[in-house]
Amino acid sequence: MAETQFEWQKTPAAVWRRHRSGLRSIRRLDPVNWHDLKGIDRQKEALARNTERFLAKEPSNNALLWGSRGTGKSSLIKALLNRYAEQGLRMIEVDKDDLVNLPEIVDDICDLPYRFVIFCDDLSFDVGEYGYKALKSVLEGSLELPPENVRVYATSNRRHLMPEYMNDNLNSEMRGGELHPAEAIEEQVSLADRFGLQLSFYPFDQNVYLQAVDALFPQATDREQLHLEAVRFATSKGVRNGRTAQQFFRQFAGDQRFS
Repeated sequence: MAETQFEWQKTPAAVWRRHRSGLRSIRRLDPVNWHDLKGIDRQKEALARNTERFLAKEPSNNALLWGSRGTGKSSLIKALLNRYAEQGLRMIEVDKDDLVNLPEIVDDICDLPYRFVIFCDDLSFDVGEYGYKALKSVLEGSLELPPENVRVYATSNRRHLMPEYMNDNLNSEMRGGELHPAEAIEEQVSLADRFGLQLSFYPFDQNVYLQAVDALFPQATDREQLHLEAVRFATSKGVRNGRTAQQFFRQFAGDQRFS
């Protein structure tokens, strides 16, 4: 992959394409706005502070956003790019199955005058997968230190990124009154531990869900009717979260009752 193919000054984000063994610029960025994300103020503040420190060349961490589906993990990272691109933030999305290429990707950007976030969405590993080994080397380095201008931001539904089985806990043992986890548990935890910033996301309560709906319908005059329909919609899906609010908006945007 030749870095001359990219004008990073004009390209805020790219995605790795395995079949062409190179990066492709992202032509249509998700326009999600930082201030439109509701119910996750604590996570927004923590991730913004870490990113601002990274952009200022101060000590900063790799970040793992984990928790319930549809609660804004991916949207928060996308909004982060929209917020900080003009300050030199660049983002490269890498699929889990392409993590074996991560060292080569990093080699091509480590000397560039930009600050890069490697974005791994919906990251998790099953038994027998080894892509996490390349990820480990970028997170903390090996013989060579990890690049100063690269951080990894990942989202996952799993706190430890790897499956956890009851049998793993049964293989733990007590020695001298201290609990010694089984090797499988140590392996599970060791990968997640390399993310210095870990942010948890939980299902929305009804008030937070309705706040998200309100942000999507700023012109609505009959809030009572809007909330009634939004609750019905969430009930039919069996889940209240930011994704449900977005789906409700796509179904009812333009409805005369809410305009």
